[in-house]
Amino acid sequence: MSFSSLFRKKTVQDILSQVEKNNADGHNTLGKHLTARDLTAFGIAAIVGAGIFSTIGKASADGGPAVIFLFLFTAIACSFAAFAYAEFASMVPVSGSAYTYSYVAFGEIIAWVIGWALIMEYSVGNITVAISWSDYFTGLLASGGIHLPQWVQMDYLTASNGFNDATALMHSGKAFENLEPALQSAYTAWTTSPVLGSFHFVADLPALLIIILITALIYRGMKESRNASNIMVVVKLCVVLLVIAVGVFYVDTANWDPFAPNGVTGVLKGVSAVFFAYIGFDAISTTAEECKDPQRDLPRGMMWAIIICTILYIAIALVLTGMVSYNQLNVGDPLAFVFEKLDLKWMSGIIAVSAVVAMASVLLVFQMGQPRIWMSMSRDGLLPKRFSKVHPKFKTPSYATIVTGFVVAVPALFLNLTMVTDLCSIGTLFAFVLVCAGVLVLQNKPNIPRGKFKTPYINSKFIMPLLLIIGLVFSFGYNKKATMSFINNETQINESADIITSLDKSHTKKVYDYLVTIDAKNATTEKPDLEQILNQYQKDETKYASVIAGLPVADSIKYESGLSLFKHKIPMWIFLIVLVGLTVWAFKQNLSLIPLLGLICCLYMMAELSVWNWIYFTVWLLIGLCIYFGFSRKNSKLNFVEKQ
Repeated sequence: MSFSSLFRKKTVQDILSQVEKNNADGHNTLGKHLTARDLTAFGIAAIVGAGIFSTIGKASADGGPAVIFLFLFTAIACSFAAFAYAEFASMVPVSGSAYTYSYVAFGEIIAWVIGWALIMEYSVGNITVAISWSDYFTGLLASGGIHLPQWVQMDYLTASNGFNDATALMHSGKAFENLEPALQSAYTAWTTSPVLGSFHFVADLPALLIIILITALIYRGMKESRNASNIMVVVKLCVVLLVIAVGVFYVDTANWDPFAPNGVTGVLKGVSAVFFAYIGFDAISTTAEECKDPQRDLPRGMMWAIIICTILYIAIALVLTGMVSYNQLNVGDPLAFVFEKLDLKWMSGIIAVSAVVAMASVLLVFQMGQPRIWMSMSRDGLLPKRFSKVHPKFKTPSYATIVTGFVVAVPALFLNLTMVTDLCSIGTLFAFVLVCAGVLVLQNKPNIPRGKFKTPYINSKFIMPLLLIIGLVFSFGYNKKATMSFINNETQINESADIITSLDKSHTKKVYDYLVTIDAKNATTEKPDLEQILNQYQKDETKYASVIAGLPVADSIKYESGLSLFKHKIPMWIFLIVLVGLTVWAFKQNLSLIPLLGLICCLYMMAELSVWNWIYFTVWLLIGLCIYFGFSRKNSKLNFVEKQ
């Protein structure tokens, strides 16, 4: 096969004619039940979940009340991407989402890559939500007096890593009761779990339970899934509005000062968590074949879902940061936390119940999207035929739905929440980037059937260079210190917790003796807590730097520099280089501004994720390419068309 065959494309006409053929003969067709209202509800069901009940707390702790600007920025970025999704969905109203769109715009190899990335997005996203659901569910049981053992409600990696960190901190003098609750739980789970040889059996069984239940519901039918989703959306919207209505009376505007305590850096620190709060609207596009009028309703459903959820997120963030100080919100259940702190425990109970419902609705939409991606890839010959099998009675992709259940359930027992959240974000952002790029590639091509919705055209020829110049002026004028630190790869001082957990027992003693010599107040008759002692210096940046410089340990423990520091900046350098290239492309080709801004915003958010996420994502893509060249390329239906 020639190299050019890697980029063989499907035409919009061929896709639409195949859909008509399927509808005519009744073979492999899905039931059409969805309206614009249902799609909006699905979007809200997917978006209002882990973001508003969990990750909003960490983002608010980092950025303060100014986190609302991050929600606004992320909503705008997602809206740009939603325009591109909506245009493609109107043009190619079939299941498959970004995978099908990329097949039309870029060709088979890119379609495979994005399809493989979407499999990761939905699988890992489902794992993330299942773990979060488990946390809220076990918390709800505990509040009712039912306490499950820690080792059946936590994943293996969290327990193992938490045990190691807790042990290191206790060796440094911190008492067990002074550890963060999460570390206490992890330590308890690891030490009380059944052991087989050296293997500790720690598994998140409630996460397994909810995945089985949701998979069974999705297998049963779209109509049943739609009805369940609509009910859950009504429940959680009522609770969110109740939180806002009650919380607004407890807002103390003094808590909004300072509004941005950690500046722009603090606000942007939560970009991964906040973006994860918006993941889900793209899952709507996988249901295109089950819409009554996809060309009209899909764009409306996406836009309304993003608008409604953005308003809710901003209102919730303002209420939360007004009720308590932002620095107290770094907790797993911020909504329940603030009402419990204000002694409104009846509200905490309502929030706990609604969180369980909300997480289940998110899982339903994500778990519904993945089988339809697999079904589309199977129809094209890139996956085995069984994945495109549609149940004769329920009109759902039955085999793909069952496989999805297994693919999500098994890792959910063992994987770490932070890792899967970031992996889900990078997979989703990658899909958004390619969809936006696809609209740009097709914008000037003739003979492409257009749907009822088209992204408004604004010429970016001169706007993009102007925006680039403004960005340079801001970076070197108003943010010069951080910019030069980034360019010069200046050495960074590690956080106190990172330093302490890296020490062995002999170094711990040396560090304590040194801290006593610089300040006798650090001496204690009890077991010293080195992390707490170091933390007292972090408030003064200059003093902290001086204390760390004198610590009698290796510089590699105290600082991050050289290649170990630069590797974390590689994603941002990639973004900056691509940004210059996009500006040149926009100037030469008169590109449409909205999809171009969507591409840039999503690529920027990818650059804000750690280099390890990029490495894991690259490994995942390489595995996918091995499958493509081993099976998919020779079994592709376009391969047989070429031979005729």
